[in-house]
Amino acid sequence: MSDIKKKLPELLVPASSLEVLKIAVVFGADAVYIGGEAFGLRAKAKNFSNEEIKEGIIFAHEKNVKVYITLNILAHNNDLNEVKLYVNEIKEFNPDGFIIADPAIFMIAKEEAPDIERHISTQANNTNFGTFNFWYNLGAKRVVTARELSLKEIKEIRENIPEDMEIESFIHGAMCISYSGRCLLSNFFTGRDANRGECTHPCRWKYSVVEETRPNEYMPVYENERGTYIFNSKDLCMIEYIPELLDAGIDSLKIEGRMKSALYVATVARTYRKALDDYKESKEKYLSNMNWYKDQISDCTYRQFTTGFYFGKPNEETQIYDNNTYCKEYTYLGFVEDVIDEKIKITQKNKFSVGEVIEIMKPNGENLQTKVISILNEDGEEVESAPHPKELLYVKLDKTASKYDILRKPEE
Repeated sequence: MSDIKKKLPELLVPASSLEVLKIAVVFGADAVYIGGEAFGLRAKAKNFSNEEIKEGIIFAHEKNVKVYITLNILAHNNDLNEVKLYVNEIKEFNPDGFIIADPAIFMIAKEEAPDIERHISTQANNTNFGTFNFWYNLGAKRVVTARELSLKEIKEIRENIPEDMEIESFIHGAMCISYSGRCLLSNFFTGRDANRGECTHPCRWKYSVVEETRPNEYMPVYENERGTYIFNSKDLCMIEYIPELLDAGIDSLKIEGRMKSALYVATVARTYRKALDDYKESKEKYLSNMNWYKDQISDCTYRQFTTGFYFGKPNEETQIYDNNTYCKEYTYLGFVEDVIDEKIKITQKNKFSVGEVIEIMKPNGENLQTKVISILNEDGEEVESAPHPKELLYVKLDKTASKYDILRKPEE
């Protein structure tokens, strides 16, 4: 355990907005990754304006948390001048790294912002130590492993690259059905290019089979009456395998989900944070708390879980054939933006009412049941509930809540 005590891997958490970035930081991230308004692979995420990037980096750095910015589209000719301008804009905010897939964008970042680390995205198909050394020799600090690698292969990479080169690997979240995300289904069906940030997730759609000589006869391929979802992967979850991840020599443990809610991000970040800290203290403590980790992970929106490729190639058990829906244990109500005169200020995300019992989710792992005593709207008027999302409310609870605590309620 001596090496572990010296250095735990970084816990890298996604953020879809400035609000979620702050939640990620407070709930245990060592680093967050975000997308600006251009050149990232989540065009449908809220993403960050330049002012929000600046504010987010200041907030994170005050708490010794790093911020990486995605520049991971596969660029076309007409993107390159804009990328150069954009890199020069955002380098002034002192991000800790750029996540890049395209060699041209890599060279622009190297030339225009040489002091900012360059990390190679999983989109670049990084499947062997020769590729890692190639990028290292060009000046990359870190490479994200392809999701198709086993832990055995990652360990072999660690043994064959420079000691100061970092390995980042996904450990939790949605699994793309295509090789390292190189998917053309979205572009083919909708004209929205997954490699330019506009994936519409057709892998989650319901499909039928058409026989060539019967063009109008759609034959369902189904496990039950609801149809089949033949491309629909389970979600990755490695909470039970922290020792194996560390043994493989991974430097950064990455959570997928740059389009996820604050509740999801808080839940996953908090759980992995505690698992890592417990393991640092002792393997016995980590193992003894396993049921708690698994219970907490199941509290946020997820599909069924798999270990992906880490212990060998996935089989039919890795797919979900009968539906494309998420499991959902809790509804996100909002987070505590401030505490004023014993009332919490929140922007409501979903409906709740006076007299209802909800939960306060705290960064330290506590989940407190609390009763809603009163609700005031933005005009200071007492209301029984606020039926519309995004209403500003002042709420009195019978338990103490602090700034950035999450409010949630169990699904009925």
